[in-house]
Amino acid sequence: MRDIVDLNCDMGEGFGQWELGEAPDADLMALISSANIAAGFHAGDPNTMDRVIKLVHEYGVGLGAHPGYHDLQGFGRRYIRTSAEELVNDILYQVGAIREFGRRYGVPLQHIKPHGALYMEAAVNEELSQHMVETLQKTCGEAILFCMGPSKTYEVAKRCGQPVVRELFADRDYDESGHIVFARKVARPDPQAIAAKCLRACKEGIVETVQGTEIEMEFESICFHSDTPGALEIGKAIRTTLTENGITIAPAATVLDRMN
Repeated sequence: MRDIVDLNCDMGEGFGQWELGEAPDADLMALISSANIAAGFHAGDPNTMDRVIKLVHEYGVGLGAHPGYHDLQGFGRRYIRTSAEELVNDILYQVGAIREFGRRYGVPLQHIKPHGALYMEAAVNEELSQHMVETLQKTCGEAILFCMGPSKTYEVAKRCGQPVVRELFADRDYDESGHIVFARKVARPDPQAIAAKCLRACKEGIVETVQGTEIEMEFESICFHSDTPGALEIGKAIRTTLTENGITIAPAATVLDRMN
């Protein structure tokens, strides 16, 4: 039984006059405990970062950098073939932007969560994960790294002593390997079914796969995406269901402190 969990969401995913997703950032921010702020390469710009990080400060949630591939057109969901060194430099550049806007409002950087295809590449690429973790330890060693449990990222972070949090993806399906099933377009899901999935995962450590089997799932944070249709209703359903069943929602740093 997990009695405390982080609830995170990808935020600020717009650019200029365009915004992705149907739910206002402020409405989502009221539901979550950690926010992953788009850092400019897959989405986001200085004005959007400033606006959303000000909301992070106002709502008292954990601030996270959400760096992605340099791929505005593809929203960071297309694989880019390049070196681990170049990718880590891109990550560092984006993390610096989020950290500086956080300093503007007196909000420390709580965590780093790679976005989209970069997140998935790091999960299977030990060289990239190793270089990323080593660089983060030199530049922001206290920042928590978000990743999937079955991943090279998690293995490297644990080995190197980097604070790390594993995620349960509320609005994504899983296969029998424990990896999420990629979907470029996500249909409008049932918020109550998603909430029930999260509650069962917290109570039993079990999720059902697309094959209909059940697998064990260890996690410290639950993620839902702001661009999923019905994101606001999903966030409300998860928060209400968990809290009504005695599960505390708290920032990732608090969850890790409680575990230690």
